[in-house]
Amino acid sequence: MQASSSTLVQASVHASHLQVLLVDDDTEITTLLARYLEKFDIRSMAVPDGKAMRIALQTHNFDVILLDLMLPDEDGLSLLRQLRQVSRHASTPVIMLTARGEFSDKILGLESGADDYLVKPIDTRELVARIQSVSRRAQTSAQQMQEQRDSQASEMRFDSWVLNLPARQLSSPEKLIIPLSNAEFRLLLAFLKRPGQILSRDQLIDFAHNKSTEVFDRSIDLLVSRLRQKLGDDPRHPVLLKTVRGEGYLFNASVR
Repeated sequence: MQASSSTLVQASVHASHLQVLLVDDDTEITTLLARYLEKFDIRSMAVPDGKAMRIALQTHNFDVILLDLMLPDEDGLSLLRQLRQVSRHASTPVIMLTARGEFSDKILGLESGADDYLVKPIDTRELVARIQSVSRRAQTSAQQMQEQRDSQASEMRFDSWVLNLPARQLSSPEKLIIPLSNAEFRLLLAFLKRPGQILSRDQLIDFAHNKSTEVFDRSIDLLVSRLRQKLGDDPRHPVLLKTVRGEGYLFNASVR
């Protein structure tokens, strides 16, 4: 492992509480890596072999797996293929770590399902960049898949309400049809796609209005007020559409 002698460049720190599993039987390397990754707010757990890896994956969720090719019980490629067959971890990014730098080994690793490949000795700053990169790609892919599923759905449910997407109709718990304007529909859909997430007024303007429409912060406040009224949400003590002072609004419901 090549330890960097220069000062850490703070601008390169993008990870936030990423959870990484280190699968390598070289305890000296994993100890040094764990200490270095911690400086970038990347938490790690180290295990020495495939058996310990399976136990760790049963009890923890990881954003990225660093998997050594040469292990005492099973080789990394075999473990990688097994990992890709388990639905829970099939999409977890894996970076292969190995002392073998032949081009054919890299190709074999990538074809077996690795997202990236690093040859030892590892440059630690490059490793941090690779971890951040594969994590961002995985998050973007998951978000795109969720948006695709949402676009294909015919309805979205929250509490006892139902929003029919093709018809753009909102049904109350009493099975009454609640009329929605185009802006109200787009605003409600934005909240339904991001439950529990604080959305700023600027974000809501983009979601709820056509780009050609000139709107202001207060128009969003008015739109939220109208939506609360249609949802029967008390404006003095809202339950569904909560105001987060100084930040925006949060939709507080379980969406399915």
